[in-house]
Amino acid sequence: MSAQLHTPLCDLLGCRYPIVQTAMGWVAGPDLVAATCNAGAFGFLAGATIPADRIEADILRVKRLTGDKPFGLNFHMFQPNAQQLLDLAIKHRLRAVSYGRGPDRATIGRLRDAGIVCMPTVGALKHAQKAIEMGANAITIQGGEGGGHTGAVPTTVLLPQVVDAVAVPVVAAGGFYDGRGLLAALAFGAQGVAMGTRFLMTTDSGVPAPTLERYLAVRDAEQVRVSWLVDGMPQRMIGNEFLASLERAAPLRRVWIALRSALAWKSQTGMTGRHALGVLLQAMRQDAASVAQVVMAANAPMLLQRSMVDGKPAEGVMSSGQVVALIGQLLSCQQVVDGIVADACRMRARLGAY
Repeated sequence: MSAQLHTPLCDLLGCRYPIVQTAMGWVAGPDLVAATCNAGAFGFLAGATIPADRIEADILRVKRLTGDKPFGLNFHMFQPNAQQLLDLAIKHRLRAVSYGRGPDRATIGRLRDAGIVCMPTVGALKHAQKAIEMGANAITIQGGEGGGHTGAVPTTVLLPQVVDAVAVPVVAAGGFYDGRGLLAALAFGAQGVAMGTRFLMTTDSGVPAPTLERYLAVRDAEQVRVSWLVDGMPQRMIGNEFLASLERAAPLRRVWIALRSALAWKSQTGMTGRHALGVLLQAMRQDAASVAQVVMAANAPMLLQRSMVDGKPAEGVMSSGQVVALIGQLLSCQQVVDGIVADACRMRARLGAY
């Protein structure tokens, strides 16, 4: 029955099922990616938050844990070690890379020449078209229901828009967690779904228990809201003590919080002062955000780390899709994937009887 769910995306990525685990910062490490791939889905390693001196070892760990199954790597071009990640993706013949804005046409061409699938994530039709124009050969669209940085257009509106306008495989993200969602995405014309929150809330994610308990306690989707205060861009997250204090803080206090985070992130990534200044100037040229907002962009990685690594959810950010309110238990990646596939196959068979 699972053969009914096979799509061209499975062939493109080398996975059994059209299910993708997204590259969540501090969460999508080698153990989660390996568990995802071993379950038959496709996982992306979060290269943006893995220290430069550990990234190659983590890539090799995924290969070892999976018996060399295909997987992907996420990166941002503003990272000080972006070139290292590109080189490693090619060196180890990874199946795909995911990214947001950043790579130029030459960089994407180099990856594609190496046989690597370039699959950016976007939240608007115009961004999807631009990414494909730059060379992307698959694309993930994330509707406003998704966690982390998100747009305002809901998946049910964005997905048909993009599917009708492009000729590359489209993966749907934002609001997916079960077999019904997978079937719905396929019916809209997508070739698969990408999920973050559902994989974060597994026994394989490595997220500390105090943080996972906060996720499991959410029963109302309205508790998962969008704020601009963390890094100057819309970000969907679970409301907590930190966000409440940030909302009460005066603008200068927010800038001070941002500067502390920026210095911590600079130290952790090995970014030089010159490079940090270059990132700041480039961001200011490319975006109309204020200087304060640009500085605030350093907040997200360090605040996510407080929740996802340090296990202090009251002091950090908990990115989440709205579907968190519908997920009532922690399962392994294998159980998650098996459950989605079984439910989708049963529903497809039942629909065929009408």
